[in-house]
Amino acid sequence: MKHIALAVLLLFTFTTFAQEKELFNGKDLEGWTVYGTEKWYVEDGLLICESGPDKQYGYLATDKHYKNFELTLEFKQEANGNSGVFIRSTVDGTKVSGWQVEVAPPGHSTGGVYESYGRGWLIKPEAGKDKALKMGEWNTMKIRVDGDNITSWLNGTEMITLTDKTIGAGEGSVALQIHDGGGIKVKWRNIKIKTLQ
Repeated sequence: MKHIALAVLLLFTFTTFAQEKELFNGKDLEGWTVYGTEKWYVEDGLLICESGPDKQYGYLATDKHYKNFELTLEFKQEANGNSGVFIRSTVDGTKVSGWQVEVAPPGHSTGGVYESYGRGWLIKPEAGKDKALKMGEWNTMKIRVDGDNITSWLNGTEMITLTDKTIGAGEGSVALQIHDGGGIKVKWRNIKIKTLQ
């Protein structure tokens, strides 16, 4: 029985670790597609998004779709820093359908959930939680999406949790955003996803 229990434990451990993978390889944009004319490039092992001359919305989306997952990443806002992480989303040109976990300067609801071209803000973090954001420094964001439920954390602080049937029915990619208006620059690294059963 001990041998069977050990085998089951090893299989579970292997399966758990096998499910987590790097979405960004630190070298190029393999596995991603750029939407729009804004700048997405790799420098010194970092993924960088930067406003281009058109100063419009821009997206970088995974070629693969992800339904139920736990996503972790690090971001560093330079300049404006108005960006976001979309889940279960599709992009047509620069029109996105889906849900954004906000990445923004202080006082602008980082960690909240916004539905583009739909219902708008679905939930914002309590105002006091904004102090978890470290503008101009590296921040760690975790997003867990499982069925109808989404939860976000910023530097270990739970920002929001939401149950929403429309999100539950969503299908699509993980996508990073550049907001319109120009003057935006955000660096990203350690973008990892673990699929959930």
